[in-house]
Amino acid sequence: FKSVTFEDSLFKNCVFEDITSLNSYFRNCTFVNTTFYNTDLEQYKFVDSKLINCTFFHIRTGCQISFSDDYSAYWIYFVNFLGTLAVLPGNIVSALLMDRIGRLTMLG
Repeated sequence: FKSVTFEDSLFKNCVFEDITSLNSYFRNCTFVNTTFYNTDLEQYKFVDSKLINCTFFHIRTGCQISFSDDYSAYWIYFVNFLGTLAVLPGNIVSALLMDRIGRLTMLG
């Protein structure tokens, strides 16, 4: 789950396995006979929720990566485009000089 909020839901006889969530919360939910295995769902994500006969196995703890900026891929491509654009004048000048001076002189 990236960012999901469950409200007033009933989870009965469910198994949550290998789940990583960033901003997911359960508000006013009821969990009955539910198993949580290898998840990072901690107590603060269950806001005003009831946990009845639930078991937690292998809870993940530690630093979780947060991708709160949805435009991160856009900025990576934009910065690469600007870097390529900055090299363009040098490539044009090199091509013109190579025609005038010659390849061996340019290498020297």
